[in-house]
Amino acid sequence: MNKQAPPLAADRTQLSVGLGDRSYDIVIGPGLLAESGARIAALRPGARIGIVTDSNVADRHLGVVEASLREAGLTPTPILVEPGEKSKCFAVFEQVVDALLAARIERRDLLLALGGGVVGDLAGFAAAALRRGVDFVQAPTSLLAQVDSSVGGKTGINSRHGKNLVGAFHQPILVLADTGALDTLPLREFRSGYAEVAKYGLIDNAPFFGWLERRWEAVFRGGAERIEAIATSCASKAAVVSRDEKETGDRALLNLGHTFGHALEAGAGFSQRLLHGEAVAVGMAQAFRFSAAQGLCATADAERVETHLRTVGLPTRIADIPGALPDTDGLMDLIAQDKKVSRGALTFILARGIGQSYIARDVDPAQLRAFLEEERRGR
Repeated sequence: MNKQAPPLAADRTQLSVGLGDRSYDIVIGPGLLAESGARIAALRPGARIGIVTDSNVADRHLGVVEASLREAGLTPTPILVEPGEKSKCFAVFEQVVDALLAARIERRDLLLALGGGVVGDLAGFAAAALRRGVDFVQAPTSLLAQVDSSVGGKTGINSRHGKNLVGAFHQPILVLADTGALDTLPLREFRSGYAEVAKYGLIDNAPFFGWLERRWEAVFRGGAERIEAIATSCASKAAVVSRDEKETGDRALLNLGHTFGHALEAGAGFSQRLLHGEAVAVGMAQAFRFSAAQGLCATADAERVETHLRTVGLPTRIADIPGALPDTDGLMDLIAQDKKVSRGALTFILARGIGQSYIARDVDPAQLRAFLEEERRGR
C-alpha cells in the first residue's frame, strides 16, 4: 500500500504532465531534496533506489538525499560520474548500467537522477534500457534541468556524430525541482539555464519574455520571482509534451536555438568552452537574426532578443565562443546531423516575431551557408 506524500507547502507549486496513465507531477519549491524519501516512498515503498549523480552534486546534496531515502525505508545506492557533457557517452552509459545491475536494481525499483541535464539524460536513458525499462525520478539541481531537460521524457547520450543522437523517450514518474539547490550554482551555470527560461517567452509567450526583461534580476536573486519563472517554464513545456509526447508535431518548437546551438556545442568538443545553455543563447540569437535576414521578422525583434541575452551575461555571437570552431562546411555538416533533419531537408525553428516561433521545413542550404559565412565574419 502506498504511503501519503507530504502536503504541499505554501511556497511550492505543483504541476502535472498529462499523459494518461503515465502522467506525473512536477513539484517546485525549496527543501524538496530533504523530502525526496517521503515523496518517492509514496510512489514506491520499500524500493531499492539507484542514485545517479556527479561528483560535484554529490558533494553538495547526496548526503541529504541518502538520509531522506533511508528514513523513508528505501535502500539507496549512489553511482557517481564525472561532471560535464563528456559523461554523456557510451562508455559512461555502460558503467552506469553495470553498476545498477550490480546493485540488483529490478523493475519494481527505480532510479533517481540527482543533478543537472547531463545526469538526467544519462540516468533516464539507463532507466529506459535497464531490464527493458525501469521507472525513474528526476531531481534536477540546475536551472537548465529544472525548466527543460527533467520534463518531457527525452533521454540520451551523445555520439561523435552529434549531440543526443542516441536515446529514448522515457518519462519520469515524478520531478522534484528543489529551487533551494540553485543557490549553490555558479553564476555561469545559472545564466546558462536562464537561456532556456527565456526560450519559453520567445516561442509563444511574448508577455512572459517582457516580464523577464523587467524582472530577470529578481529571478537571479531567488525567491518568488524565481519560482514563478520556473513554474511558467515548466507549465509551458508540460502543455507541449501532453500534446506531442514524441515530437511528431509542435513539440519541435521547444528546439528554438538548438539546431544552431547543438552544432556549436559539438564544434566546441562538448567542453566547458561552451555550456549547453550558452550554446542555446547563441542559437536563439542566430535563429532571430536568420529570420530577420529572410524577412520573416523585424530586425528590431532580433536586436531585442540579443540585447536581453547580452544584458544577463549570455553569449549571442560565434565570436563570443573562445577557441577554434569548425569552418562553415564543418558547421553545415554538424547541422545536417540534427535530429529534425528529414531525408536531408533542413528543419529550423524560426520566428515571425517575439512569441511567434514556428517550424520551418526545408530551409534553403545556400541561404543558411551564406548566413553562417556572415556570422563567422562577425557581421
